[in-house]
Amino acid sequence: MFNFQKEISFLTKQHLARNLVPIDSRQSTTLKQNGRIFLQFSSNNYLGLADHSTLKSAAIAAIQNWGVGGGSSRLVTGNSRLYVELENRIAKFKNTESALVFSSGYAANIGSIGALVQKGDIIFADRLCHASLIEGARLSGATLRVYHHKDTEQLGRLLQKRKVKDKTLIVTDGVFSMDGDITPLPEILRLAEEHNAFVYLDDAHSTGVLGPHGQGTCDHFGLINSRIIQMGTLSKALGGLGGFIASDQSLIEYLINRARPFIYTTALPPSVLATSIAALDLIGKDPSIRKQLWRHTNQVRKHLNQIGFNTCGSETPIIPIRVGKTETALDFSRKLLDEGIYIPAIRPPTVPDGTSRLRISLMASHTDEQIQFLLVTLEKIGKELRLI
Repeated sequence: MFNFQKEISFLTKQHLARNLVPIDSRQSTTLKQNGRIFLQFSSNNYLGLADHSTLKSAAIAAIQNWGVGGGSSRLVTGNSRLYVELENRIAKFKNTESALVFSSGYAANIGSIGALVQKGDIIFADRLCHASLIEGARLSGATLRVYHHKDTEQLGRLLQKRKVKDKTLIVTDGVFSMDGDITPLPEILRLAEEHNAFVYLDDAHSTGVLGPHGQGTCDHFGLINSRIIQMGTLSKALGGLGGFIASDQSLIEYLINRARPFIYTTALPPSVLATSIAALDLIGKDPSIRKQLWRHTNQVRKHLNQIGFNTCGSETPIIPIRVGKTETALDFSRKLLDEGIYIPAIRPPTVPDGTSRLRISLMASHTDEQIQFLLVTLEKIGKELRLI
């Protein structure tokens, strides 16, 4: 017999139990929970577009014109003209021939990796890759080899040892979601070219954020290369929902026929597609939003490093404060709640044992006053807990 309560009790004793608490407000710089209002510093809504008037207007218009549901899978009747427009916009944005939208980033990763490689092939993945990448690699049946975080020297040695005939995929995040650092993509691409491999780049936290045009990790490094298969999400900086693959036309056509989460999932609602189109337009037309995000990012990271917090080498609007013990991270988070700031503790298995942390996510829409209050409060509690 399954004993679910025993498992929950075990997690509780280890300070690892989670529970769902309803949020009674929109996605903004503040949130309302259990009657209290907190400053919000944990959302992936980096550009603040989830509550942007332009996106809301686009969603309302799409509902009036197209209705509220997708109706069926895209290969049946769900492939509305909005999908065609969105995928063309994504391909242009990512400098690729084509693109394919999935219901989520998780579905895109599992479906695409499972279609690209099978048993007898080999995947090399960064140790800190997102769970969906590792899950996709395991489900594919391919041999999985994990290399140390951003250790391209080890990756090179592992590639050298593989059988030359093996179909090879190197898998990495663009921005690592728990550390906020950036993958060494130029060196990974060099190794891929040397060893006839492809690079599968999870750009979930990079799209809309990195690069002079906000196009992601390739834009950040000035790279355009058909060996790089770009995955991205519409649910973070773009403020909506969904994931996508951007690559060559032939690869996209292959995924349409082989990626099972794509084939067997109902199409996204028209309102979601319309908001993503509007978000891409806004990112292209108004770079000031992204510039404001980076102004906040540089200010917060510089201050936290100066006063002695361990920010895990963050280079992006994801700025962790590494605490170590799970209990201490939970205590830190509770003290912040008492001060009116919402930053949940990140614990195992999301991060390795002994590396629990607070994960600060900044938004362009935060005010200077909110940022200043965050910094003053973090410093005060950090000293109380003897972390700085």
